Parts: sequence; structure tokens; C-alpha cells
Amino acid sequence: MYNRNAAKWPERYGKVKKIAIIGGGASGMMAAITAAQCGAQVTIFEKNDRIGKKILATGNGKCNYSNRDFRMEHYYGTYRDRLPQLFEQFSVADAVSFFHEAGMLSKERNGYLYPLSEQASTVLDILRLKLKQLGVRTEVSAEVKSLQKSGKDGMFVIEAEGRTEKFHSAVLACGGCAAPKTGSDGSGYRLAVGIGHHLIDTVPALVQLKCREDLFKMAAGVRCDALLKLGQETSPVQEERGEVQFTDYGISGIPVFQLSRTAAYMLKEKKEVPVYIDFFPDSGDEEYEKLCRMRIDDCEGKTAEEFLLGMANKKINMAMLKLKGIKPSEESARIGKEALKKLLYSYRRLCVHVMSTNSFENAQVSAGGVDMREVTLQMESVFVPGLYFAGELLDVDGRCGGYNLQWAWTSGYIAGKNAAMQNIKKQ
Repeated sequence: MYNRNAAKWPERYGKVKKIAIIGGGASGMMAAITAAQCGAQVTIFEKNDRIGKKILATGNGKCNYSNRDFRMEHYYGTYRDRLPQLFEQFSVADAVSFFHEAGMLSKERNGYLYPLSEQASTVLDILRLKLKQLGVRTEVSAEVKSLQKSGKDGMFVIEAEGRTEKFHSAVLACGGCAAPKTGSDGSGYRLAVGIGHHLIDTVPALVQLKCREDLFKMAAGVRCDALLKLGQETSPVQEERGEVQFTDYGISGIPVFQLSRTAAYMLKEKKEVPVYIDFFPDSGDEEYEKLCRMRIDDCEGKTAEEFLLGMANKKINMAMLKLKGIKPSEESARIGKEALKKLLYSYRRLCVHVMSTNSFENAQVSAGGVDMREVTLQMESVFVPGLYFAGELLDVDGRCGGYNLQWAWTSGYIAGKNAAMQNIKKQ
């Protein structure tokens, strides 16, 4: 559990420990703060010209930093069963306490936690202030080119911007490869592999989906509540409900983001990836059947466009007519009752085919990463003592709703604490 009064390194071992944090994002800053609170001498190496750049874009600039609705079902990864033991060490309540004690008030909306200011900059400013108060040294525009462990003294040798420096421990917190403009360009994977670790294949997650059908240009910009089923309609791989946004290339919105990780891995395995869209998720079969009968019975004297009036956004209606090869001006009575019924039922099971996800440039997080089986419950490498991991670099990712930032706080805290408290003599 979070403890601001944790024992400090000098009090335990009589020697200040030097720790390098590679990556100045959410997990890296939390690792640095925690290590410094334990008395370590901490240096952050950040390739960007400032730290915490990605935080500013989270939650549409409002920074949904955690969530009260906290269950393991909100997380993914190949070794997810050990996550409960990690979140016990730094929970949602601990994250709230940490920011509150640092001066940030919070607000809750349906379990989603935000700074009271609803500004992501508040979260970043709080973290930067803590780093300043604790005397953490921050090296910006300093990309780490090499990370090695010396066989002579057990120190980590870090090369950044032509300079080398030695540290007792190092924390890799470089992020994955989502949103590379913020610095997460996959360089951390190279460092991890270079020192002996293995990766689970990475794919974009929390990202838009590109679809085969050409009807989307007609409906671009429309948002509507819908139920999405990925895979078979009767036995879907995954279901999501929420506001779907149609774009000129496919579908977007939170329910699409929630599906995207699964869809991305299905595509990677060369599988078909159909998504069934139900525009009437609150209607039962009997209720919808009654609706269809009433509309068909009242179709006389209406064009096809008029027949669909009120069913959905006009752009959606026009796209449905195009999909069925029906002209908007065609008389409903001439179309025939059976064809009209099929048209209406397409609103319950519109099938689109995902061809690809949008790229890592558009993704909020990356799925995959350093295999969690190669990391201890102290976030330490099983291969390289003194090397710790935190954040998105690992094969852990969460759903929309503050879960990825909670993972950053939790993994950063554990990595920073243990990096500081590990006895130098063991290295």
C-alpha cells in the first residue's frame, strides 16, 4: 500500500543509491517520485524536450487518471493472473491518496476519476512539482542509446546523447509504440531486447477500425448509440455498447476502441473480422417485430426515404438504402413487403468487415510488449538484477476509463520503490 513515510535508503544502508529512470511519462515520473521518497538519487532520461507529454492528451485533455470500477476484467495481457498481487501494492485508493496529498482535488463521474480542474495539465504539474521538491534530476532531449550492465562492478552503464553515466539500478519506463509523436516510438523495446528480454507481439489498441464497406463516407460524422458484436453474431468473441462514430474509412468511438485490441490480434492471425452493428440495442425481438409490421403496414404512398424517416440519422438511412440497392425516391409499395422487412432488419444486424486498425499514430495504447513472465512481482527483471520495468512497455494494457494510467501509477510505484530499496551489495 502507498506509504509516504516509507523507510529511506540512507537510513537502511548508509549510502545513497543512484537510480536511472528511462522515460519521463506517467509510469516513469511515478517511479522517480517513489524512488526519491525512499532516499535515492534519481535521474530521469527523457527523449522529448519535456516530460509527461502524453499525459496532456489523455481523457480528451481532462485526464481520466483512474476508475473506481476496478476489476481485472478491465485488463489484458498474457500473464494477467498476477496483476491482482501488483494492484494490491498500489491500488486506486492509493492513487487518489497520492494525488490528494500532493495537492490535487479529484472528481468522480460514473466511477471515472478526474482532477477537479478537469485539466490534464493539473496532473502533470502536480507530478512535476513533486519531482522538483524531491530534487529529481531531469535530463530532457536525452534519448538513451545504450543500456548495459557492467560485469566488474554490477553498475548499469547508460549512454545518452554521447555521454555515459553509471547507476546502481535502472527502471525502463519508455512506453510502447502508441502515439509516437509523444515519444512512445518503441525504442524501449529495443533496449529491453538488447539486455535479454522477449516481447509479446505488439498491436495498436484503443484505436479506430477501418472497414471494407464503402457506405461509411455517406454516414461520416454521425454518432449513435449501438451494440457491437465482434466475430459471429450469435456467439461473438466480444460485445461492446456505447456511442459509435462513423468515419469515411470505418468506425470509431469508445465501444470500437474497446474492441480494437481483439480485432487487431485477429487480423494478425489472418482471420476474418466481422462486426455486427445493432442500432436498436434496447429493443427486444418481439418489440422490434411489432415496429417493423407497423411501418410496413403504413408504407403506402411513401418513398423509400420517407419509409425510413425517423428510424435513424438521415445519413444512416441513406447508407442503408444504398447497401440494399434501393433508390431513395422509389415507391415503398413497389419494393415489396419482404424486401422492406429485410431493409428494416438490417438495422439490427448490419455486418461490416474490418480490414485493419488505424496505425500506432492514432492508438491510445499498444497491446503486447515485454513478457510479464520475465518480470517479478517487484517489477524486477528475472534475467538482470537491478533492472526494473514500468508502464506500457510491459504486456499489460487496459480498457478505456483510466485503467492504463492506473497501471502506470501502480507499476511505477512498485518499480521505483524496489529499485531504491534493493541492497547494492546484491549486485
